[in-house]
Amino acid sequence: MPTDRDLFANFERMRREMDELFGDMFGAAGRGLAARGAFSPAVDVYYVADPPRAVVRAELAGVRAPEIELEIRGRELILAGQRRPHDAEEERLYQQLEVQHGPFRRVVALSADVDADAAKATYEDGVLTVELPITAPAGSRTVPIRHADGDS
Repeated sequence: MPTDRDLFANFERMRREMDELFGDMFGAAGRGLAARGAFSPAVDVYYVADPPRAVVRAELAGVRAPEIELEIRGRELILAGQRRPHDAEEERLYQQLEVQHGPFRRVVALSADVDADAAKATYEDGVLTVELPITAPAGSRTVPIRHADGDS
């Protein structure tokens, strides 16, 4: 019977293999997605009742507001942009480099219809907050069924 340690070791091996697979697909063999410079910002999505709205918060520390693009398509909020590295005036020799730079694109699925024209976004202290008013669902109606002979 496998131990918990074996299960975690297998999971870690699978994660590394997935990183290598996707690295190969994008031309960064064996280095994973982080080595390409791409990153995916952390996102929280929640709903508020009064007034009814969806709220999306994204952590974008180090990204300038003009570098952020927002688009709403149906029940999706598309967040895109670029985090640029700091301009180095001196030559640097890094001991550790964890902050990822480069382009990003994140599609956030929403579980309600929203009014794209009434959406509002604010950006403060590296956190983007998008508020999307929820629209009322389309009213229901009864649809009469006609028989092939023309009777209702």
